[in-house]
Amino acid sequence: MEKKIKILGIAGSLRKSSFNRGLLRYAAESAGPEAEIEIFDLAPIPLYNFDIEADLPAPVKILKEKIIKANAILLVTPEYNYSISGVLKNALDWGSRPGKDNSWDGKPVAIMGASSGSHGTARAQYQLRQMFVTLNMHSINTPELMVSSAKEKFDANGNLTDEKTKERVKVLLAALIEWTKLLQRR
Repeated sequence: MEKKIKILGIAGSLRKSSFNRGLLRYAAESAGPEAEIEIFDLAPIPLYNFDIEADLPAPVKILKEKIIKANAILLVTPEYNYSISGVLKNALDWGSRPGKDNSWDGKPVAIMGASSGSHGTARAQYQLRQMFVTLNMHSINTPELMVSSAKEKFDANGNLTDEKTKERVKVLLAALIEWTKLLQRR
């Protein structure tokens, strides 16, 4: 039997009942027999500061270790002011530092996100794709998963309730698993 694909899941929201954390929880629960998703909480990560880069804070060391050990990455992004959240950008920055120690390098990655707006998280996701160029991350192009009108698809605790969205999450995970296998064979 093949080893399970280890996916590191990161939600770019700190709010416990956020749509995006709920989306990630659902993904972790439905990863299937081929993969397991470990959810990483960004709350302990300090703001990036070059002055403390030489002696990385413990939460950053843990983040970098988990990135390196993962076979793939699943980023779940909210959209704030047409962009990704500050906490997600901060994690991407820390993961790529110090220079020449980019933990994201070569990682397969998928993106999904939920928003109460009508465009889902389209703008934030496209900005992430631009960042993947310099981070040398290999994103799947399709399917895209941008959950719009999220208030109608999650309960008060941030749990995903919409069956169509649940199926779309499973399709995205299947694509990430296949993409990861393909890249591992290279």
